[in-house]
Amino acid sequence: MAAGATYEPIATNTLGSATSSVTFSTISGSYTDLFIVINSGSTTSGQDIRCRFNSDTGSNYSFTYLTGNGTTASSGRATSQTYMPLDYNGYLSGSIATTTIINCMNYSNSTTYKTILGRFNTAAFGTDMAAGLWRSTSAITSIEFFTSASTFLAGSTFTLYGIAAA
Repeated sequence: MAAGATYEPIATNTLGSATSSVTFSTISGSYTDLFIVINSGSTTSGQDIRCRFNSDTGSNYSFTYLTGNGTTASSGRATSQTYMPLDYNGYLSGSIATTTIINCMNYSNSTTYKTILGRFNTAAFGTDMAAGLWRSTSAITSIEFFTSASTFLAGSTFTLYGIAAA
């Protein structure tokens, strides 16, 4: 992120009812980076948050994570996924208690793969840090968030910010 950068709200989605996925579409290339804040829960406790870029369902996603649950710390990685897993122990709970913060760097660059850094936590399960990779040089124009096997709770919020260089 460039020194002196500013965060500009692009869109916020507050769910009025339980929903299986949330998509930000038609993201323009007007910013240097994207910043996403999610405060959510799921109708079934213990679910993962996942995302896809530009509706790509191919095996083009990888991630490395560090996780802790108050007793044990661990790390791992996954490659050739059909989605970007965004947590490991920072699972969604049955209440709106999970905070997910994602930095998506150089999202509109059309010559490099896209990377994200994420922080995820919930008091019920633990906290995570992750670095993710989408193996595509396409500019990111849409981001879909979904759970591993449930729906997001009504009242969950998803906010997308653009980071503009000063």
